Amino acid sequence: MYKKILEKNPYQLIATAAFVDLFILCVCWEWFISPLRPDGSWLILKGVPLLFAIPGLWKGKIYTMQWASMLILLYITEGLVRITETGANFWLALLETLLATTAFICLLIYLKPIKAQAKSLAKQSAQSEKS
Repeated sequence: MYKKILEKNPYQLIATAAFVDLFILCVCWEWFISPLRPDGSWLILKGVPLLFAIPGLWKGKIYTMQWASMLILLYITEGLVRITETGANFWLALLETLLATTAFICLLIYLKPIKAQAKSLAKQSAQSEKS
C-alpha cells in the first residue's frame, strides 16, 4: 500500500489531502464549531462538491484535476470573504483559504507539464497535416 502512495506525484498527494482536509473543515465548521445558525445550517452542504473530486484526484485523472482547479476557486473566495468575520470564523476562514490555495497551486503545478505536452502534440499534429 505504501509503495502505491510513494509512486504518486507529491503535488497530486498534497492536492488530494488539501481537498480531504477542506471537506472535513467545511463540515465541522458549519455543523458544530461555528455554524451560521445555533443548531447547524444547510451551509454544511458546501463540502459535498469536494467529495466528487477526491476520488479523481487520488487516481490522477486529468479531467477531474482541471475542473477541480476551477471549483477550488469558490472555496478561496468564500474564505477571503469570511476572513473579515471575528472570533473562530476568522481562523476557520484563514484555514479554508490556505487549504484551498494550497490545493489550487498544487493542481496547477501538476497540470502544467501535461498541458505543455498536449500543446506540443497539437502543434506537431498541425504541422504534419500541413505537410
